[in-house]
Amino acid sequence: MDAIVLAGGFATRLWPITRNRPKMLLPVGDTTVIDTLLEDFEDDDRVEDVYVSTNEAFADTFAEHLEESSFEKPILSIEDTSEEDEKFGVVGALAQLVDRESLDDDLLVVAGDNLVGFDLSEFVDFFEQEGTPSIAAYDVGSREKAKSYGLVELDGKQVVDFQEKPDNPKSTLVSIACYAFPKDVVSEFETYLADDGNPDEPGWFIQWLQSQQTVNAFSFDEAWFDIGSAEGYLDAVAWTLGGENQIAESAVIEDSELDDVCVMPGAEVRDSVLERAVIFPESTVENAVLTRTVVDREASVLGTILADSTVGAHCDIEASPVGQREFEERVIQIEERPLQSD
Repeated sequence: MDAIVLAGGFATRLWPITRNRPKMLLPVGDTTVIDTLLEDFEDDDRVEDVYVSTNEAFADTFAEHLEESSFEKPILSIEDTSEEDEKFGVVGALAQLVDRESLDDDLLVVAGDNLVGFDLSEFVDFFEQEGTPSIAAYDVGSREKAKSYGLVELDGKQVVDFQEKPDNPKSTLVSIACYAFPKDVVSEFETYLADDGNPDEPGWFIQWLQSQQTVNAFSFDEAWFDIGSAEGYLDAVAWTLGGENQIAESAVIEDSELDDVCVMPGAEVRDSVLERAVIFPESTVENAVLTRTVVDREASVLGTILADSTVGAHCDIEASPVGQREFEERVIQIEERPLQSD
């Protein structure tokens, strides 16, 4: 069988940190988001080739990353798009890739911004055992969250109803953009599109396919993170770190309190309090309080408070006099109350 890792999105919700880098290459612990998937495929002998589907804008970045990696299976497959408004949808991209690469085998399709707590070989086991189109399903525990995904209704393990991004979800079990298709189903992408099927999300294709044949779901309880927002990315990093901080050897930490924080090489953190934050290489944080914040490379944050924020590369943020007073008041509050993790 072959595999496709979908890595063609422009991740506008994560801008500015993904303005010039694909979100699939964001670091999580000692690796990157996409490498957690590629490693699973590399270790599974049933998977022959792994096609990394991306756009023209990020093609060189992915080519360099794959060349520097030790993976042998990935093959870069480039969509004919360089801007967000040129994209022709995930299903359209899949159909083009299948035609472009002449794929005619069983096919695994995984979104490259998925970080899952199970080994993908378990999903392959399930697919081989069932012999039907298969999806991975996860209970997000919130009907509000479920509105953003494909809602799955099961009878045992069989999908009996699938609704893409419903306004009023009846449950919280959703599809996580991890699919397996027998080879005779792969040609159905073109059939679906020819019938004016929605090309944007693979969930629409699953909804259409489920109405015509048996589709089964691999339900799992392990962790899952959809890294489509800064919140999702920071949650994934915190889970990967397992409650520990990750400080690069060349980073400088002085008189600071850190909780669920990743500080990358060459970064400096002084006289600051950081909770659930990622500080990219060569950045400086000083006299600051950062909560749920990402600071991109070669940026500086001085004497200020940031929460739920993303700081772009090479940006300089410094508090005004009013901001400095707020910072000092916040530090007093923190000194009086130990910092707690989410």
